[in-house]
Amino acid sequence: MNIITSAFPQRRMRRMRKHEFSRRLMAENTLTVNDLIYPMFVLEGNHRTEQVASMPGIERYSIDLLLKEAEELVKLGIPLIALFPVTPAEKKTLLAEEAYNPDGLAQRAVRALKREFPQLGVMTDVALDPFTTHGQDGIIDDTGYIVNDITTDILVKQALSHAEAGADIVAPSDMMDGRIGAIRNALEAAGHVNTQIMAYSAKYSSNYYGPFRDAVGSAGNLKGGNKHSYQMDPANSDEALHEVALDIQEGADMVMVKPGMPYLDIVHRVKTELAVPTFAYQVSGEYAMHMAAIQNGWLAEKAIVMESLLCFKRAGADGILTYFAKRAAQWLNEQK
Repeated sequence: MNIITSAFPQRRMRRMRKHEFSRRLMAENTLTVNDLIYPMFVLEGNHRTEQVASMPGIERYSIDLLLKEAEELVKLGIPLIALFPVTPAEKKTLLAEEAYNPDGLAQRAVRALKREFPQLGVMTDVALDPFTTHGQDGIIDDTGYIVNDITTDILVKQALSHAEAGADIVAPSDMMDGRIGAIRNALEAAGHVNTQIMAYSAKYSSNYYGPFRDAVGSAGNLKGGNKHSYQMDPANSDEALHEVALDIQEGADMVMVKPGMPYLDIVHRVKTELAVPTFAYQVSGEYAMHMAAIQNGWLAEKAIVMESLLCFKRAGADGILTYFAKRAAQWLNEQK
Protein backbone atom coordinates (compact mmCIF):
# COMPACT_ATOMS: atom_id res chain seq x y z
CA MET A 1 0.00 0.00 0.00
CA ASN A 2 1.40 3.37 -1.03
CA ILE A 3 0.91 6.14 1.53
CA ILE A 4 0.66 9.62 0.08
CA THR A 5 3.38 11.85 1.48
CA SER A 6 1.70 14.90 2.96
CA ALA A 7 1.84 16.97 6.09
CA PHE A 8 -0.45 18.85 8.43
CA PRO A 9 -2.27 21.21 7.84
CA GLN A 10 -2.41 20.51 4.10
CA ARG A 11 -3.81 17.10 5.01
CA ARG A 12 -6.27 17.07 7.89
CA MET A 13 -7.64 13.52 8.19
CA ARG A 14 -10.55 14.72 10.34
CA ARG A 15 -11.77 17.06 7.60
CA MET A 16 -13.58 14.21 5.82
CA ARG A 17 -15.03 12.94 9.11
CA LYS A 18 -16.79 16.17 10.06
CA HIS A 19 -20.03 15.67 8.13
CA GLU A 20 -22.30 12.64 7.86
CA PHE A 21 -22.53 13.03 4.08
CA SER A 22 -18.75 12.89 3.59
CA ARG A 23 -18.43 9.98 6.02
CA ARG A 24 -21.01 8.14 3.93
CA LEU A 25 -19.31 9.01 0.65
CA MET A 26 -15.91 7.63 1.68
CA ALA A 27 -17.14 4.54 3.56
CA GLU A 28 -15.02 1.65 2.31
CA ASN A 29 -17.49 -1.08 3.27
CA THR A 30 -21.28 -1.28 3.51
CA LEU A 31 -23.54 -3.82 5.20
CA THR A 32 -26.81 -4.70 3.45
CA VAL A 33 -29.51 -7.29 3.96
CA ASN A 34 -27.92 -9.24 1.09
CA ASP A 35 -25.01 -10.06 3.42
CA LEU A 36 -27.14 -11.88 6.00
CA ILE A 37 -27.73 -15.60 6.52
CA TYR A 38 -30.04 -16.59 9.36
CA PRO A 39 -29.35 -19.86 11.26
CA MET A 40 -32.58 -21.46 12.49
CA PHE A 41 -33.36 -24.45 14.70
CA VAL A 42 -36.23 -26.77 13.81
CA LEU A 43 -37.86 -29.32 16.13
CA GLU A 44 -40.51 -32.01 15.89
CA GLY A 45 -44.21 -31.41 16.58
CA ASN A 46 -46.81 -28.84 15.67
CA HIS A 47 -47.25 -25.28 16.91
CA ARG A 48 -44.24 -25.67 19.18
CA THR A 49 -41.49 -23.27 20.12
CA GLU A 50 -38.74 -23.61 22.70
CA GLN A 51 -36.48 -20.90 24.00
CA VAL A 52 -32.74 -21.55 23.85
CA ALA A 53 -31.73 -20.57 27.39
CA SER A 54 -28.13 -19.74 26.54
CA MET A 55 -29.15 -17.69 23.48
CA PRO A 56 -31.68 -15.05 24.60
CA GLY A 57 -34.16 -14.23 21.85
CA ILE A 58 -33.47 -17.39 19.84
CA GLU A 59 -36.07 -20.15 19.59
CA ARG A 60 -36.48 -23.61 18.16
CA TYR A 61 -39.52 -23.89 15.86
CA SER A 62 -41.71 -26.73 14.70
CA ILE A 63 -42.06 -26.76 10.91
CA ASP A 64 -45.43 -24.97 10.83
CA LEU A 65 -44.08 -22.07 12.90
CA LEU A 66 -40.80 -22.13 10.98
CA LEU A 67 -42.86 -21.30 7.91
CA LYS A 68 -44.41 -18.29 9.66
CA GLU A 69 -40.95 -17.03 10.53
CA ALA A 70 -39.79 -17.65 6.98
CA GLU A 71 -42.61 -15.50 5.63
CA GLU A 72 -41.33 -12.56 7.66
CA LEU A 73 -37.73 -13.20 6.60
CA VAL A 74 -38.76 -13.13 2.94
CA LYS A 75 -40.47 -9.77 3.49
CA LEU A 76 -37.30 -8.45 5.12
CA GLY A 77 -35.26 -9.55 2.11
CA ILE A 78 -32.98 -12.06 3.85
CA PRO A 79 -31.62 -14.21 1.00
CA LEU A 80 -30.73 -17.43 2.84
CA ILE A 81 -31.48 -19.40 6.00
CA ALA A 82 -29.38 -22.21 7.47
CA LEU A 83 -31.34 -25.09 9.00
CA PHE A 84 -30.26 -27.08 12.07
CA PRO A 85 -32.52 -29.93 13.28
CA VAL A 86 -33.05 -30.84 16.93
CA THR A 87 -33.02 -34.64 16.87
CA PRO A 88 -34.99 -36.51 19.56
CA ALA A 89 -32.78 -38.65 21.79
CA GLU A 90 -34.49 -41.89 20.73
CA LYS A 91 -33.44 -41.29 17.10
CA LYS A 92 -29.73 -40.90 17.87
CA THR A 93 -27.54 -43.90 17.11
CA LEU A 94 -23.88 -44.86 16.78
CA LEU A 95 -24.18 -44.87 12.96
CA ALA A 96 -26.37 -41.75 12.68
CA GLU A 97 -28.94 -43.40 10.39
CA GLU A 98 -31.44 -40.60 10.99
CA ALA A 99 -29.10 -38.15 9.25
CA TYR A 100 -30.09 -39.46 5.83
CA ASN A 101 -33.70 -40.46 6.51
CA PRO A 102 -35.66 -39.02 3.55
CA ASP A 103 -38.50 -38.27 5.97
CA GLY A 104 -36.22 -36.85 8.65
CA LEU A 105 -36.87 -33.52 10.31
CA ALA A 106 -34.42 -31.51 8.20
CA GLN A 107 -35.62 -33.09 4.97
CA ARG A 108 -39.28 -32.39 5.77
CA ALA A 109 -38.47 -28.82 6.76
CA VAL A 110 -36.63 -28.23 3.48
CA ARG A 111 -39.55 -29.55 1.42
CA ALA A 112 -42.02 -27.35 3.31
CA LEU A 113 -39.88 -24.24 2.96
CA LYS A 114 -39.22 -24.69 -0.75
CA ARG A 115 -42.89 -25.41 -1.40
CA GLU A 116 -44.07 -22.25 0.37
CA PHE A 117 -41.15 -19.88 -0.32
CA PRO A 118 -39.23 -21.01 -3.42
CA GLN A 119 -37.45 -17.64 -3.58
CA LEU A 120 -35.86 -18.13 -0.14
CA GLY A 121 -32.51 -19.88 -0.23
CA VAL A 122 -32.28 -22.90 2.08
CA MET A 123 -28.96 -24.27 3.32
CA THR A 124 -28.63 -27.48 5.31
CA ASP A 125 -25.99 -28.64 7.74
CA VAL A 126 -24.16 -31.80 6.67
CA ALA A 127 -22.71 -33.28 9.84
CA LEU A 128 -23.53 -36.16 12.13
CA ASP A 129 -23.27 -34.64 15.62
CA PRO A 130 -27.05 -34.04 15.98
CA PHE A 131 -27.64 -37.72 15.16
CA THR A 132 -24.94 -39.61 17.11
CA THR A 133 -25.32 -40.87 20.64
CA HIS A 134 -21.87 -39.50 21.52
CA GLY A 135 -22.27 -36.02 19.99
CA GLN A 136 -19.25 -36.32 17.70
CA ASP A 137 -19.43 -35.35 14.02
CA GLY A 138 -18.64 -38.84 12.77
CA ILE A 139 -18.46 -42.55 13.39
CA ILE A 140 -16.11 -43.60 16.18
CA ASP A 141 -13.89 -46.66 16.56
CA ASP A 142 -13.21 -48.59 19.75
CA THR A 143 -10.82 -45.89 20.98
CA GLY A 144 -13.26 -43.04 20.34
CA TYR A 145 -11.38 -41.79 17.26
CA ILE A 146 -13.49 -40.49 14.37
CA VAL A 147 -13.12 -42.81 11.37
CA ASN A 148 -12.78 -40.52 8.37
CA ASP A 149 -13.85 -42.56 5.34
CA ILE A 150 -16.80 -44.36 6.94
CA THR A 151 -18.04 -40.99 8.17
CA THR A 152 -17.69 -39.54 4.68
CA ASP A 153 -19.84 -42.33 3.21
CA ILE A 154 -22.66 -41.37 5.58
CA LEU A 155 -22.18 -37.65 4.93
CA VAL A 156 -22.64 -38.33 1.21
CA LYS A 157 -25.97 -40.07 1.94
CA GLN A 158 -27.01 -37.14 4.13
CA ALA A 159 -26.10 -34.53 1.52
CA LEU A 160 -27.97 -36.43 -1.21
CA SER A 161 -31.08 -36.66 0.97
CA HIS A 162 -30.96 -32.90 1.49
CA ALA A 163 -30.50 -32.19 -2.21
CA GLU A 164 -33.36 -34.52 -3.10
CA ALA A 165 -35.57 -32.67 -0.60
CA GLY A 166 -34.78 -29.42 -2.43
CA ALA A 167 -31.94 -27.81 -0.48
CA ASP A 168 -30.24 -25.08 -2.48
CA ILE A 169 -26.96 -25.38 -0.58
CA VAL A 170 -25.48 -28.25 1.40
CA ALA A 171 -22.95 -27.17 3.99
CA PRO A 172 -20.58 -29.88 5.27
CA SER A 173 -19.44 -28.72 8.71
CA ASP A 174 -17.77 -31.94 9.84
CA MET A 175 -14.13 -31.31 8.75
CA MET A 176 -13.55 -34.83 7.43
CA ASP A 177 -10.80 -35.10 4.81
CA GLY A 178 -12.06 -35.60 1.25
CA ARG A 179 -15.74 -35.22 2.00
CA ILE A 180 -16.26 -32.26 -0.37
CA GLY A 181 -15.01 -34.24 -3.37
CA ALA A 182 -17.13 -37.25 -2.41
CA ILE A 183 -20.25 -35.13 -1.99
CA ARG A 184 -19.66 -33.20 -5.22
CA ASN A 185 -19.19 -36.41 -7.22
CA ALA A 186 -22.35 -37.92 -5.71
CA LEU A 187 -24.39 -34.79 -6.45
CA GLU A 188 -23.18 -34.78 -10.06
CA ALA A 189 -23.95 -38.48 -10.50
CA ALA A 190 -27.46 -38.00 -9.10
CA GLY A 191 -28.19 -35.06 -11.41
CA HIS A 192 -28.01 -32.37 -8.71
CA VAL A 193 -25.52 -30.38 -10.75
CA ASN A 194 -26.70 -27.00 -9.49
CA THR A 195 -26.79 -27.86 -5.79
CA GLN A 196 -24.23 -25.56 -4.22
CA ILE A 197 -21.70 -26.55 -1.57
CA MET A 198 -20.67 -24.15 1.17
CA ALA A 199 -17.76 -25.92 2.82
CA TYR A 200 -16.97 -25.24 6.45
CA SER A 201 -13.33 -25.30 5.38
CA ALA A 202 -11.71 -23.49 8.30
CA LYS A 203 -13.72 -24.69 11.26
CA TYR A 204 -11.75 -24.37 14.45
CA SER A 205 -12.01 -26.52 17.57
CA SER A 206 -13.39 -23.60 19.51
CA ASN A 207 -14.93 -22.98 22.90
CA TYR A 208 -17.38 -20.54 21.33
CA TYR A 209 -19.81 -23.29 20.23
CA GLY A 210 -21.33 -24.13 23.61
CA PRO A 211 -24.74 -22.45 23.26
CA PHE A 212 -25.24 -24.01 19.79
CA ARG A 213 -24.67 -27.47 21.21
CA ASP A 214 -27.33 -26.68 23.81
CA ALA A 215 -29.67 -25.55 21.04
CA VAL A 216 -29.41 -28.76 18.97
CA GLY A 217 -29.19 -31.03 22.00
CA SER A 218 -25.71 -32.47 21.41
CA ALA A 219 -23.95 -30.99 24.46
CA GLY A 220 -25.22 -33.70 26.78
CA ASN A 221 -24.10 -36.43 24.38
CA LEU A 222 -20.61 -34.97 24.02
CA LYS A 223 -20.19 -35.15 27.83
CA GLY A 224 -17.20 -32.86 28.01
CA GLY A 225 -15.45 -34.47 25.07
CA ASN A 226 -13.65 -32.46 22.42
CA LYS A 227 -13.23 -32.37 18.65
CA HIS A 228 -9.51 -31.64 18.47
CA SER A 229 -8.74 -34.58 16.15
CA TYR A 230 -10.74 -33.13 13.24
CA GLN A 231 -11.51 -29.46 13.86
CA MET A 232 -8.61 -27.01 13.49
CA ASP A 233 -6.22 -25.81 16.19
CA PRO A 234 -6.93 -22.13 17.03
CA ALA A 235 -3.15 -21.56 16.91
CA ASN A 236 -2.98 -22.16 13.15
CA SER A 237 -3.47 -19.84 10.19
CA ASP A 238 -1.56 -21.28 7.22
CA GLU A 239 -3.34 -24.59 7.74
CA ALA A 240 -6.65 -22.86 7.05
CA LEU A 241 -5.48 -21.83 3.59
CA HIS A 242 -4.57 -25.43 2.79
CA GLU A 243 -8.00 -26.61 3.95
CA VAL A 244 -9.77 -23.98 1.85
CA ALA A 245 -7.67 -24.70 -1.23
CA LEU A 246 -8.39 -28.44 -0.97
CA ASP A 247 -12.14 -27.88 -0.63
CA ILE A 248 -12.24 -25.55 -3.64
CA GLN A 249 -10.27 -28.07 -5.69
CA GLU A 250 -12.72 -30.80 -4.65
CA GLY A 251 -15.76 -28.83 -5.79
CA ALA A 252 -16.86 -26.39 -3.09
CA ASP A 253 -18.55 -23.27 -4.48
CA MET A 254 -17.87 -21.17 -1.39
CA VAL A 255 -16.10 -21.55 1.92
CA MET A 256 -16.75 -20.80 5.56
CA VAL A 257 -14.58 -19.59 8.42
CA LYS A 258 -15.92 -20.49 11.86
CA PRO A 259 -16.01 -18.92 14.45
CA GLY A 260 -16.16 -15.34 13.24
CA MET A 261 -14.87 -12.34 15.14
CA PRO A 262 -11.87 -14.00 16.87
CA TYR A 263 -10.87 -15.34 13.43
CA LEU A 264 -11.25 -12.28 11.20
CA ASP A 265 -7.58 -12.58 10.29
CA ILE A 266 -8.42 -15.95 8.71
CA VAL A 267 -11.36 -14.43 6.81
CA HIS A 268 -9.03 -11.73 5.49
CA ARG A 269 -6.32 -14.18 4.43
CA VAL A 270 -8.76 -16.50 2.68
CA LYS A 271 -10.39 -13.66 0.74
CA THR A 272 -7.22 -11.80 -0.20
CA GLU A 273 -4.92 -14.75 -0.87
CA LEU A 274 -7.36 -17.20 -2.51
CA ALA A 275 -10.05 -14.81 -3.84
CA VAL A 276 -12.92 -17.26 -3.42
CA PRO A 277 -16.48 -16.62 -2.14
CA THR A 278 -15.82 -16.38 1.60
CA PHE A 279 -18.34 -16.50 4.43
CA ALA A 280 -18.02 -16.31 8.19
CA TYR A 281 -20.17 -17.56 11.06
CA GLN A 282 -20.79 -15.28 14.02
CA VAL A 283 -21.35 -18.28 16.24
CA SER A 284 -23.55 -18.91 19.24
CA GLY A 285 -20.92 -17.98 21.81
CA GLU A 286 -20.36 -14.63 20.10
CA TYR A 287 -24.12 -14.05 20.10
CA ALA A 288 -24.42 -15.04 23.77
CA MET A 289 -21.61 -12.68 24.82
CA HIS A 290 -23.16 -9.77 22.95
CA MET A 291 -26.59 -10.46 24.41
CA ALA A 292 -25.25 -10.77 27.97
CA ALA A 293 -23.64 -7.34 27.69
CA ILE A 294 -26.70 -5.86 25.97
CA GLN A 295 -29.12 -7.19 28.58
CA ASN A 296 -26.91 -5.87 31.37
CA GLY A 297 -26.92 -2.42 29.79
CA TRP A 298 -23.18 -2.51 29.17
CA LEU A 299 -23.49 -2.22 25.37
CA ALA A 300 -26.06 -0.54 23.11
CA GLU A 301 -27.77 -3.30 21.10
CA LYS A 302 -28.20 -1.84 17.62
CA ALA A 303 -24.90 0.03 17.58
CA ILE A 304 -22.77 -2.89 18.74
CA VAL A 305 -24.49 -5.51 16.56
CA MET A 306 -24.23 -3.43 13.40
CA GLU A 307 -20.60 -2.58 14.14
CA SER A 308 -19.75 -6.24 14.65
CA LEU A 309 -21.36 -7.21 11.33
CA LEU A 310 -19.66 -4.39 9.44
CA CYS A 311 -16.32 -5.65 10.74
CA PHE A 312 -16.93 -8.96 8.97
CA LYS A 313 -17.37 -7.05 5.71
CA ARG A 314 -14.20 -5.04 6.32
CA ALA A 315 -12.27 -8.27 6.85
CA GLY A 316 -13.46 -9.54 3.47
CA ALA A 317 -16.52 -11.69 4.18
CA ASP A 318 -19.01 -11.89 1.33
CA GLY A 319 -21.72 -12.81 3.81
CA ILE A 320 -22.28 -13.58 7.48
CA LEU A 321 -24.20 -16.32 9.26
CA THR A 322 -25.49 -14.56 12.34
CA TYR A 323 -28.25 -15.01 14.89
CA PHE A 324 -28.68 -11.25 14.67
CA ALA A 325 -29.70 -11.50 10.99
CA LYS A 326 -33.41 -10.88 11.54
CA ARG A 327 -32.86 -7.88 13.80
CA ALA A 328 -30.18 -6.47 11.53
CA ALA A 329 -32.49 -6.82 8.52
CA GLN A 330 -35.23 -4.97 10.40
CA TRP A 331 -32.84 -2.12 11.25
CA LEU A 332 -31.56 -1.96 7.67
CA ASN A 333 -35.10 -1.81 6.33
CA GLU A 334 -35.94 1.02 8.71
CA GLN A 335 -33.08 3.06 7.21
CA LYS A 336 -34.58 2.94 3.70
